[in-house]
Amino acid sequence: MNWRRINNILHRDLGYLCFGLTIIYAISGVAVNHIADWNPNYRIERLQTAIDPAPLQGLSGDTLVKTILDQLGETSEIKGSYRADKENLQIFVVNNNITANLATGAVYQEKNRPRKVLFEMNFLHINHAKKLWTWVADLYAIALFLVAITGLFVLRGKKGITGRGGWLTATGIAIPVFFLWLYL
Repeated sequence: MNWRRINNILHRDLGYLCFGLTIIYAISGVAVNHIADWNPNYRIERLQTAIDPAPLQGLSGDTLVKTILDQLGETSEIKGSYRADKENLQIFVVNNNITANLATGAVYQEKNRPRKVLFEMNFLHINHAKKLWTWVADLYAIALFLVAITGLFVLRGKKGITGRGGWLTATGIAIPVFFLWLYL
């Protein structure tokens, strides 16, 4: 078996193997690139509601927090709370940040709901999983490296690396070099 045949088999099989992760990384990459424009992980819903401040008078600590959450119908696990000032209490529950004005009863909530599918893609892409996933991601990166190298030698002649492929490869290298020069 000659080296070009081995190269093409390796390129083809690694390409098939990398397909799923490449789709995940591509979609997640575009989403994360635009993080300044939107939150790719969560849909944020901002609500302004009100509670009755009368039952809050004289309460403090966990009792105050529980009374406010009961009035809001919020049952998620409490992560923490603190008094921002004399009138405002910040309460943090899973997927909801609450600011309650104890004097007026005005409540401002920011509810975070994970975006279906995109949350999970970003979870993998950004490597929040850690542990064994780090090794999977490293193997994927090595496989992509090999797909790139073997791809250079799939075609021969004027369409291969000695022809049009060489010009395209040089352009592909020049683009990131240009932007590094431009921004650094």
